[in-house]
Amino acid sequence: MKVLFKKLKRTKLSIRLIYYFVLILFLVSYIFFVRSLLLLNGVENTIRIVVMIVLGTFLLLYWFIDLLLLLVKRYKTVVVLSTICMLISCVCIIGSLYINRAYSLLGKITEDKLTTYTSDLILMSGTEFKNESSFKVGIINNESDIEGNVLAYELIDKEKIKNVTINKYDTYFEMLELLYNGELNGVFVGDGYVDTYSTYEQYENIATDTKVQFSYSKKMEAKEIIENNHSNVTEPFSILLIGVDSEKSSLNFNSGFNSDTLMMVTFNPKTLSATVFSIPRDTYVPICNKGISSKINSASAYGGACVVKTVENLTGIPIDFYAMINFQGVVDLVDALGGVTVDVQTPDFTKQYGGQVCEQNSKRQFGNQIICMNPGVQKLNGEQALAYSRCRHLYTLSDFARIQHQQDVVEAMANQMKSMKSVNEFYAVLEAISNNMVTNMNTSNLLSLYNVFKTAVIDGANGSMINIQKTYLTGYNLYMIVPNISRSMSVYTYQYYESSLNEIKDALNVTLGKKEPKWIKTFDYSINETYETTVIGKSYMSTSKNEALPNFVGKSITEAKEWCNARNIKVTTVEVHEGDSLYNADYPVGTVVTQSELSGTLTSIISNMVFGVNAEAKTSTTSSSSSSTKHTSSSSSASKETTEKTTETTAPASPTPAEDETN
Repeated sequence: MKVLFKKLKRTKLSIRLIYYFVLILFLVSYIFFVRSLLLLNGVENTIRIVVMIVLGTFLLLYWFIDLLLLLVKRYKTVVVLSTICMLISCVCIIGSLYINRAYSLLGKITEDKLTTYTSDLILMSGTEFKNESSFKVGIINNESDIEGNVLAYELIDKEKIKNVTINKYDTYFEMLELLYNGELNGVFVGDGYVDTYSTYEQYENIATDTKVQFSYSKKMEAKEIIENNHSNVTEPFSILLIGVDSEKSSLNFNSGFNSDTLMMVTFNPKTLSATVFSIPRDTYVPICNKGISSKINSASAYGGACVVKTVENLTGIPIDFYAMINFQGVVDLVDALGGVTVDVQTPDFTKQYGGQVCEQNSKRQFGNQIICMNPGVQKLNGEQALAYSRCRHLYTLSDFARIQHQQDVVEAMANQMKSMKSVNEFYAVLEAISNNMVTNMNTSNLLSLYNVFKTAVIDGANGSMINIQKTYLTGYNLYMIVPNISRSMSVYTYQYYESSLNEIKDALNVTLGKKEPKWIKTFDYSINETYETTVIGKSYMSTSKNEALPNFVGKSITEAKEWCNARNIKVTTVEVHEGDSLYNADYPVGTVVTQSELSGTLTSIISNMVFGVNAEAKTSTTSSSSSSTKHTSSSSSASKETTEKTTETTAPASPTPAEDETN
């Protein structure tokens, strides 16, 4: 060894330093590169192993061969080999940076177990806060609700506002209704309340109608975590895609939000087949475990876990993964892909925009900022793709047309990904996704999607990457009272047919491999008819329907009785005489002037009805009737104020989002 060092000392110092420097650089870059390659677990395992072995062998050869060349003073050869090794080291360093960047972006997508919750005390814009007992504030009556209860009380302590009168309520909708009608001066809500409630007609201007008086945030462990027990995605799985339309820079799965789109997908990576179930946002369903039924998008007011549970209860299929996506990110993603090719549907209503399809831009601006496109096959940029995904007002089927548009854009994006040709395009797509999506998929799950993507690109070189089966939930429109949204006015709901849902559930399970497909053994085709691909669940299915109570005020008691008797509802009539507070001189004798249940109430929950009816003038034999009338009308909640409100809440005659029978 001493002889070796003596010989090295006799070599040219500059060349010796080059050798030492390159050897150390090569060793360090190799270690970092191997560490980065090990992060890519499950991705091209054979190639990764071969690369690590080859580079390791080259490192050993350089150390040994260049040392011998240095000792025999073959300096030019040492410099040449050192230059080659420096280039290899640079490649290793650059490769490490790219891999680490990709891995970091994937980690950014995964939902953190720690999340920031915020509680806001909001008032109507014209209200001044007063720290006194006359100032009434609503709070959620649920000690497990972090933003509406836990942090609300911490905010009360922090701002020292204990002098106000605190009233407890079961739902946010109830509190907002009381806030708007002046019975409450303030309410505690989560900071996402604008996105959550502005989609409801009565609160569409909530951003300007209200103001935040106090706000309090706290980072803490997520209250409900959807566990992920999958190490990879090589087996069939289900995923719930939750589209939110938010202008906030970050997404919070555990806080209230606006689930503008719900899309359940079952995917089989072995067959590259997927079944997509887009759930209309107004679908009337039981809401997670809250003991209430409402529009399915109202589940998002209780957080993402409630949305997942609600969809699981509806479909009977456990959800393995969720992905919460901000629609604002559609612009970035589509632009990163270089645009997507979509067949833009011709609008049904053409007068407003001259046959073009037009919608507000990503910042929800109209006027000069409106986004327009012609019908037909074309390449859409990010703004156009988002506008088309949102557009529903120009189509007879309204929300169902929008669902179709969203499915078309998603399918177009999936197909466009196979045309990515550079690393920069890949990172642009990954950046767009990481900034606008959170999921319970871990990094291993996301990495294992590489093999699925690779197979899809190879198999789909001459066609669609993935065989996507679309579905359509058939049903009918119903305006009704939905207590957790409004206790005094009817709102639009979509009532689905069980047979249509069952057909969709079967298709979802077939993709998961849990049911055998039903093969079509006969096929009829007429050259005179346009062939249409069968859509699961879309065939019309006539079954019994839910009904909402009509407004019988102004109609004859005979008509009201006949309607109730046909539905096994017990009827009690109360005579209302001239001079009584409920008497209405505009209506003839025998006409209903009050009813005990508001119009729009679901018929299935009504067992008894009390009607106040205009009667003949009082006589001595009917003197007891007046007192009876007053007593009964009180117990049946029938008042003139209620009557007027009932009249106003009859389902409007204006065009609805879809025909009565949607098919």
